[in-house]
Amino acid sequence: MKDGRIKLKRQSYLFAGVLILIVAVFVIINLSIKASLQAKNPPENQKEAVSFLQNTVIEASSKVAPAVVNITTVRIGADFFFNPVPQRGLGSGVIFDQKNGYILTNEHVIHQVKEIKVLLPDGRESEGKLIGSDPTMDLAVVKIKGENLPVAKLGDSDEVKVGEFCIAIGNPFGLQNTVTFGIVSALNRPIRPDLEDLIQTDAAINPGNSGGPLINFKGEVIGINTAIIPYAQGIGFAIPINAAKEIIDELIKHGKVIRPWLGISYLPITPQVVSRFNLPVKSGLYVASVISGSPADKVGLRAKDIIRKFDGQEVKTSRDLKAFISKKKVGDEVSLTILRNKETKIIRVTLGERPTE
Repeated sequence: MKDGRIKLKRQSYLFAGVLILIVAVFVIINLSIKASLQAKNPPENQKEAVSFLQNTVIEASSKVAPAVVNITTVRIGADFFFNPVPQRGLGSGVIFDQKNGYILTNEHVIHQVKEIKVLLPDGRESEGKLIGSDPTMDLAVVKIKGENLPVAKLGDSDEVKVGEFCIAIGNPFGLQNTVTFGIVSALNRPIRPDLEDLIQTDAAINPGNSGGPLINFKGEVIGINTAIIPYAQGIGFAIPINAAKEIIDELIKHGKVIRPWLGISYLPITPQVVSRFNLPVKSGLYVASVISGSPADKVGLRAKDIIRKFDGQEVKTSRDLKAFISKKKVGDEVSLTILRNKETKIIRVTLGERPTE
C-alpha cells in the first residue's frame, strides 16, 4: 500500500511539473510573439515620433540645401622636376547674402588658389572671386554673380545645446548636396591654439564637406564645418556661426581681419609647468618666447616672465588673455603685470597688428 501511495505521489508531482513547464513555454512563446508583433507594428505614438523626426530633418535640410554650393579650386603646385602643375581641390560653401552673392566657406578651401569655380545645386555655375580670408579662424568670403540666388539663414550658435540634433550639408568627395544627421556631441572644443571653441558633432563630415553648413532643426546655420579627426569616426568640428558673424563684415570691408597682437608664445601655468620650471606661482601665463620686433619685444618682455594681469584683470588661462586682447584695437596701450625673478613689475605695451600668416 505504501509503495502504491509513493508511486501515486511521484506521478502527481511529475504531472504537475510537466504542466508547469508547458505553461511556462506557452507564456514565453506568447510574449515572444507579442514582442515580435510590436516590433513590426509599433504603437501609433512611436510611429508618429519617427515620422515627425524624419519630416523635421527633411524640412530643415530642404531650407538650406539650395544655398549650399560646390567649390572647385585650382592651385599651382610642382611636379618632381619642379615644373608648375595645376592641382584641383574640392570644398563646400553656403550663400548667406543674396543681394551681393556672398558665400561663406573655409580659408583652407581657397588658400593660395588661382581659380575658384562655384556650382549651385540648380546647375548654375559661376566664377568665384575671393573677397576676404582669415587663416586664424579658417574662414573666407567668396563672391559670385547671379540673380535670385538661394540664401541660408544664419542662426545663433550661443543657443546650441549639447545633445541637440543637427544636420551637416556639403559635397563630400564631390558628391553634391549630401545630407548627414547627428547630434551636437560637445561645445568649446579646441583643435589648435587659434580654434578653441568649436562645435563637435557626430554627423558624418568627410573631405569636401569643409566650408559647408552645420544646421539646426529650424533650418538655420549654426556652424561652418571645418575639420575631422582622420583616424576616428563620428568626430567632426564646426566653427560656431556667431564667431563667423563677428568677422564677416571685416572680411568684406578689408579683405582680412585686423587683430591686435602682443607677439609672444606662452604656456598656461599648470601643476606640470610649475614642477618643470620650478615656478613660485600656480596661475598665470608662462612666457615661452618673445617674437623679435614684436610689441612685446619692444618694451622688454622676456622669456620666463609670468603674466599675472592684463589691464588690472587677473589672467588665469590663455582664453583669458585672448579675450582681453580681442576687446582692444591696434594701437591701444595696455598694462601687463608680470612676475620676473620673483619681483612684480608693470609693463606698458602698445598693441600692434597681428601678421596674417
